[in-house]
Amino acid sequence: MSQSVDRALTLLGSLGDGPVTLDQAATSIGVHKSTALRLLRTLEEHGFVHRQSDRRYRLGGRVLSLAHRALEEIDVRQIAAPYLAALNRRCGLTVQLAVLQDGEVLYLDELAGRWPGNDAARPTRIGRRAPAAGTAIGRVLLAGLPEDGVGEEELPAELAAVRRQGWAAESAEHREAVACVAAPVAGSAGRPIAACAVSAPIDRVPPVELVRLLPELLCTAEAISLAYGGSPTPRWCENRCGARPAARASRT
Repeated sequence: MSQSVDRALTLLGSLGDGPVTLDQAATSIGVHKSTALRLLRTLEEHGFVHRQSDRRYRLGGRVLSLAHRALEEIDVRQIAAPYLAALNRRCGLTVQLAVLQDGEVLYLDELAGRWPGNDAARPTRIGRRAPAAGTAIGRVLLAGLPEDGVGEEELPAELAAVRRQGWAAESAEHREAVACVAAPVAGSAGRPIAACAVSAPIDRVPPVELVRLLPELLCTAEAISLAYGGSPTPRWCENRCGARPAARASRT
Protein backbone atom coordinates (compact mmCIF):
# COMPACT_ATOMS: atom_id res chain seq x y z
CA MET A 1 0.00 0.00 0.00
CA SER A 2 1.17 3.53 -0.72
CA GLN A 3 2.67 5.04 2.41
CA SER A 4 0.70 8.27 1.96
CA VAL A 5 -2.58 6.39 1.52
CA ASP A 6 -1.80 4.26 4.55
CA ARG A 7 -1.09 7.33 6.66
CA ALA A 8 -4.21 9.12 5.44
CA LEU A 9 -6.45 6.16 6.25
CA THR A 10 -4.83 5.71 9.66
CA LEU A 11 -5.36 9.42 10.34
CA LEU A 12 -9.04 9.18 9.38
CA GLY A 13 -9.40 6.23 11.74
CA SER A 14 -7.92 8.23 14.60
CA LEU A 15 -10.35 11.08 13.94
CA GLY A 16 -13.16 8.64 14.63
CA ASP A 17 -12.35 9.03 18.33
CA GLY A 18 -12.94 12.79 18.21
CA PRO A 19 -11.29 16.06 17.13
CA VAL A 20 -7.47 16.28 17.33
CA THR A 21 -4.84 18.99 17.17
CA LEU A 22 -2.13 19.00 14.54
CA ASP A 23 0.37 17.68 17.10
CA GLN A 24 -1.98 14.84 18.03
CA ALA A 25 -2.58 13.99 14.38
CA ALA A 26 1.15 13.84 13.71
CA THR A 27 1.72 11.64 16.75
CA SER A 28 -1.07 9.24 15.78
CA ILE A 29 0.66 8.38 12.49
CA GLY A 30 4.27 8.89 13.63
CA VAL A 31 5.24 11.72 11.29
CA HIS A 32 6.45 15.31 11.47
CA LYS A 33 3.82 18.02 11.81
CA SER A 34 4.49 19.31 8.29
CA THR A 35 3.68 15.88 6.83
CA ALA A 36 0.53 15.58 8.94
CA LEU A 37 -0.54 19.07 7.86
CA ARG A 38 -0.19 18.18 4.16
CA LEU A 39 -2.32 15.08 4.66
CA LEU A 40 -4.95 16.97 6.63
CA ARG A 41 -5.19 19.74 4.03
CA THR A 42 -5.61 17.21 1.23
CA LEU A 43 -8.32 15.38 3.16
CA GLU A 44 -9.96 18.71 3.95
CA GLU A 45 -10.04 19.66 0.26
CA HIS A 46 -11.98 16.47 -0.46
CA GLY A 47 -14.39 16.96 2.45
CA PHE A 48 -13.11 14.08 4.56
CA VAL A 49 -11.74 16.36 7.27
CA HIS A 50 -13.03 19.64 8.71
CA ARG A 51 -10.89 22.22 10.52
CA GLN A 52 -12.76 23.73 13.45
CA SER A 53 -12.51 27.28 14.75
CA ASP A 54 -10.34 26.01 17.62
CA ARG A 55 -7.87 24.68 15.00
CA ARG A 56 -8.63 21.08 15.81
CA TYR A 57 -9.54 18.66 13.05
CA ARG A 58 -12.58 16.38 12.94
CA LEU A 59 -14.21 14.07 10.41
CA GLY A 60 -15.88 15.94 7.56
CA GLY A 61 -19.32 15.57 6.07
CA ARG A 62 -18.04 13.54 3.13
CA VAL A 63 -17.31 10.62 5.45
CA LEU A 64 -20.87 10.65 6.79
CA SER A 65 -22.30 10.95 3.30
CA LEU A 66 -20.35 7.96 2.01
CA ALA A 67 -21.20 5.90 5.08
CA HIS A 68 -24.89 6.65 4.61
CA ARG A 69 -24.78 5.68 0.95
CA ALA A 70 -22.94 2.45 1.77
CA LEU A 71 -25.56 1.47 4.32
CA GLU A 72 -28.38 2.23 1.88
CA GLU A 73 -26.84 -0.17 -0.62
CA ILE A 74 -26.79 -3.08 1.87
CA ASP A 75 -29.50 -5.59 1.03
CA VAL A 76 -31.37 -6.09 4.29
CA ARG A 77 -33.19 -9.09 2.82
CA GLN A 78 -29.93 -10.87 2.10
CA ILE A 79 -28.53 -10.04 5.53
CA ALA A 80 -31.70 -11.11 7.35
CA ALA A 81 -32.13 -14.41 5.46
CA PRO A 82 -30.04 -16.72 7.69
CA TYR A 83 -31.52 -15.28 10.88
CA LEU A 84 -35.08 -15.64 9.59
CA ALA A 85 -34.35 -19.20 8.51
CA ALA A 86 -32.99 -20.04 11.97
CA LEU A 87 -36.07 -18.56 13.64
CA ASN A 88 -38.34 -20.50 11.27
CA ARG A 89 -36.53 -23.74 12.14
CA ARG A 90 -36.79 -23.09 15.87
CA CYS A 91 -40.44 -22.09 16.08
CA GLY A 92 -41.92 -23.84 13.03
CA LEU A 93 -44.19 -20.86 12.30
CA THR A 94 -44.37 -18.44 9.37
CA VAL A 95 -41.61 -15.82 9.50
CA GLN A 96 -41.67 -12.60 7.47
CA LEU A 97 -39.56 -9.55 6.70
CA ALA A 98 -41.08 -6.28 5.48
CA VAL A 99 -40.34 -2.61 4.92
CA LEU A 100 -42.46 0.53 4.75
CA GLN A 101 -42.84 1.87 1.22
CA ASP A 102 -45.19 4.64 0.12
CA GLY A 103 -47.17 4.31 3.32
CA GLU A 104 -47.76 0.57 2.90
CA VAL A 105 -46.10 -2.60 4.12
CA LEU A 106 -44.04 -4.30 1.41
CA TYR A 107 -43.12 -7.91 2.17
CA LEU A 108 -39.52 -8.71 1.23
CA ASP A 109 -39.26 -12.29 2.46
CA GLU A 110 -41.37 -15.07 3.94
CA LEU A 111 -40.69 -18.58 5.19
CA ALA A 112 -43.80 -20.74 5.54
CA GLY A 113 -44.73 -22.38 8.81
CA ARG A 114 -44.53 -26.13 9.25
CA TRP A 115 -47.54 -27.84 10.73
CA PRO A 116 -49.90 -30.63 9.64
CA GLY A 117 -52.23 -29.50 6.88
CA ASN A 118 -50.24 -26.38 6.00
CA ASP A 119 -49.95 -26.01 2.23
CA ALA A 120 -46.27 -25.39 1.49
CA ALA A 121 -47.22 -24.50 -2.09
CA ARG A 122 -49.58 -21.69 -1.10
CA PRO A 123 -48.92 -18.25 -2.64
CA THR A 124 -46.18 -16.35 -0.86
CA ARG A 125 -46.61 -12.78 0.36
CA ILE A 126 -43.19 -11.76 -1.00
CA GLY A 127 -43.66 -8.64 -3.11
CA ARG A 128 -47.21 -8.07 -1.87
CA ARG A 129 -48.44 -5.03 0.02
CA ALA A 130 -50.72 -4.50 3.01
CA PRO A 131 -52.15 -1.52 4.92
CA ALA A 132 -49.53 -0.37 7.40
CA ALA A 133 -51.91 0.60 10.19
CA GLY A 134 -53.79 -2.70 9.91
CA THR A 135 -50.84 -4.99 10.55
CA ALA A 136 -48.49 -5.56 13.47
CA ILE A 137 -45.47 -5.35 11.19
CA GLY A 138 -46.78 -2.07 9.76
CA ARG A 139 -47.41 -0.52 13.18
CA VAL A 140 -43.85 -1.35 14.25
CA LEU A 141 -42.56 0.52 11.20
CA LEU A 142 -44.95 3.45 11.63
CA ALA A 143 -44.02 3.80 15.31
CA GLY A 144 -40.37 4.17 14.37
CA LEU A 145 -40.79 6.88 11.73
CA PRO A 146 -38.68 9.98 12.49
CA GLU A 147 -40.89 12.87 13.53
CA ASP A 148 -39.10 16.15 14.03
CA GLY A 149 -40.07 17.58 17.37
CA VAL A 150 -42.77 14.98 17.96
CA GLY A 151 -42.56 12.98 21.17
CA GLU A 152 -44.41 9.85 22.20
CA GLU A 153 -47.13 11.91 23.83
CA GLU A 154 -48.04 13.35 20.40
CA LEU A 155 -48.21 10.00 18.60
CA PRO A 156 -51.48 8.09 18.31
CA ALA A 157 -51.83 6.13 21.56
CA GLU A 158 -51.41 2.74 19.90
CA LEU A 159 -48.23 3.72 18.06
CA ALA A 160 -46.81 5.38 21.18
CA ALA A 161 -47.33 2.11 23.05
CA VAL A 162 -45.62 0.17 20.26
CA ARG A 163 -42.66 2.56 20.32
CA ARG A 164 -42.28 2.17 24.09
CA GLN A 165 -42.50 -1.61 24.21
CA GLY A 166 -40.54 -2.26 21.02
CA TRP A 167 -42.97 -4.71 19.39
CA ALA A 168 -46.55 -5.02 18.14
CA ALA A 169 -49.18 -7.74 17.91
CA GLU A 170 -52.30 -8.34 15.85
CA SER A 171 -55.08 -10.88 15.97
CA ALA A 172 -57.28 -11.50 12.93
CA GLU A 173 -57.08 -7.90 11.69
CA HIS A 174 -55.72 -7.67 8.15
CA ARG A 175 -55.73 -11.38 7.42
CA GLU A 176 -58.66 -13.39 8.69
CA ALA A 177 -57.96 -15.80 11.58
CA VAL A 178 -54.22 -15.06 11.64
CA ALA A 179 -52.26 -13.77 14.64
CA CYS A 180 -48.88 -12.05 14.39
CA VAL A 181 -46.16 -10.46 16.50
CA ALA A 182 -43.59 -8.12 14.94
CA ALA A 183 -40.36 -6.37 15.98
CA PRO A 184 -38.23 -3.67 14.33
CA VAL A 185 -34.85 -4.07 12.67
CA ALA A 186 -32.80 -0.97 13.47
CA GLY A 187 -30.57 0.91 11.07
CA SER A 188 -27.55 3.12 11.65
CA ALA A 189 -29.61 5.96 13.12
CA GLY A 190 -31.45 3.63 15.50
CA ARG A 191 -34.68 3.92 13.52
CA PRO A 192 -36.42 0.87 12.02
CA ILE A 193 -35.36 0.12 8.46
CA ALA A 194 -37.42 -3.08 8.34
CA ALA A 195 -39.43 -5.34 10.62
CA CYS A 196 -39.62 -9.08 11.10
CA ALA A 197 -42.62 -11.04 12.29
CA VAL A 198 -43.87 -14.46 13.34
CA SER A 199 -47.43 -15.40 12.42
CA ALA A 200 -49.77 -18.39 12.52
CA PRO A 201 -53.47 -19.25 12.16
CA ILE A 202 -55.34 -18.61 15.39
CA ASP A 203 -56.77 -22.13 15.35
CA ARG A 204 -53.21 -23.46 15.25
CA VAL A 205 -51.48 -21.13 17.70
CA PRO A 206 -53.52 -18.96 20.10
CA PRO A 207 -52.36 -15.31 20.20
CA VAL A 208 -51.23 -15.65 23.82
CA GLU A 209 -48.92 -18.51 22.81
CA LEU A 210 -47.54 -16.44 19.93
CA VAL A 211 -46.63 -13.61 22.31
CA ARG A 212 -44.53 -16.08 24.29
CA LEU A 213 -42.23 -16.25 21.27
CA LEU A 214 -41.31 -12.58 21.72
CA PRO A 215 -37.87 -13.31 23.25
CA GLU A 216 -37.02 -15.39 20.17
CA LEU A 217 -38.34 -12.73 17.79
CA LEU A 218 -36.65 -9.81 19.54
CA CYS A 219 -33.39 -11.73 19.65
CA THR A 220 -33.63 -12.34 15.90
CA ALA A 221 -34.39 -8.67 15.21
CA GLU A 222 -31.41 -7.70 17.34
CA ALA A 223 -29.10 -10.04 15.43
CA ILE A 224 -30.26 -8.70 12.05
CA SER A 225 -29.78 -5.12 13.29
CA LEU A 226 -26.23 -5.88 14.40
CA ALA A 227 -25.42 -7.65 11.14
CA TYR A 228 -26.81 -4.71 9.17
CA GLY A 229 -24.59 -2.32 11.09
CA GLY A 230 -27.21 -0.53 13.13
CA SER A 231 -27.19 0.32 16.82
CA PRO A 232 -30.17 -1.35 18.49
CA THR A 233 -30.63 -1.70 22.24
CA PRO A 234 -29.21 -5.06 23.39
CA ARG A 235 -31.98 -7.38 24.53
CA TRP A 236 -31.83 -11.15 24.65
CA CYS A 237 -29.55 -14.07 24.36
CA GLU A 238 -26.51 -14.27 22.16
CA ASN A 239 -26.56 -18.05 21.98
CA ARG A 240 -29.86 -18.44 20.13
CA CYS A 241 -29.21 -16.31 17.07
CA GLY A 242 -25.75 -14.81 17.31
CA ALA A 243 -26.62 -11.34 18.64
CA ARG A 244 -23.42 -10.55 20.55
CA PRO A 245 -23.17 -7.30 22.55
CA ALA A 246 -19.40 -7.36 21.93
CA ALA A 247 -20.04 -7.01 18.20
CA ARG A 248 -22.05 -3.88 18.85
CA ALA A 249 -19.41 -2.46 21.17
CA SER A 250 -16.77 -2.81 18.47
CA ARG A 251 -18.76 -0.38 16.27
CA THR A 252 -18.73 2.43 18.82
